[in-house]
Amino acid sequence: MAEKILMCPPLYFDIKYSINPWMNTDIRIDAKKAFEQWQNLKSILQDAGAEIKIIDPQEDVPDMVFTANAALIYKNKAIISRFKYKERKKEEKYFFDWFNENGYETLILPENISFEGAGDALYLNEKIFAGYVPRTDISAHTCISELLNIPVTSIELATNSFYHIDTCFCPLSGGYLIYYPQAFDSYGNKVIEANVPEEKRIKVTEEEASKFSCNAVNVGKTVVTNLTTERFTKELEKKGFFHIQTDLSEFIKSGGSAKCLTLKI
Repeated sequence: MAEKILMCPPLYFDIKYSINPWMNTDIRIDAKKAFEQWQNLKSILQDAGAEIKIIDPQEDVPDMVFTANAALIYKNKAIISRFKYKERKKEEKYFFDWFNENGYETLILPENISFEGAGDALYLNEKIFAGYVPRTDISAHTCISELLNIPVTSIELATNSFYHIDTCFCPLSGGYLIYYPQAFDSYGNKVIEANVPEEKRIKVTEEEASKFSCNAVNVGKTVVTNLTTERFTKELEKKGFFHIQTDLSEFIKSGGSAKCLTLKI
């Protein structure tokens, strides 16, 4: 059965505000190039066996292209995001409506709790690993665990540059993990090491992290990332994965890459 992935065309994608260290309103987005890069990613994922679902872009929310932040999905349930910054709050209604119209049980956290979907909550070995501090409140983790009846392991994100857990932590099939140790404090690293055997941990370098190598999409044995290093490709190949690199430089200007542009549903 093909994996289903939700994507949003970058018709209105732009940098109109700055809510993470990567965003600079003085830097312009090349709209034509961004669409070509998005289309290339979509085609690669389809070729890898994924079924792509599309949500229509909306003019007043330029970051809606980053569908990873739409919700956390568990079976037929969708916990809709509660965005920290007002600039993205309008997205909540569009995502709620899409999941509601497509047969999901839509769940909402209390309004005073920020939570940014699969950008800050990822599945690994039957658990949810959830990031907190920059964009998601740790109190959201208790709510998620109760709503889904799944254990949630909380990990503090130690740097503002890696503001969502999916920028520095990527579970792969077979219990493997790509991650950037410097994005976590010593306790966070101990939690990771206690949950993932050393032979299944794939560490990235500072250079690779800055190229968003952890912000990967995994479909079967295929791993898709932005352009990165040959070393990283060899590390994935040693673990039995097939690595595809594709240029996502326009989206990195806004602090996002392959994983940010997708949501497994």
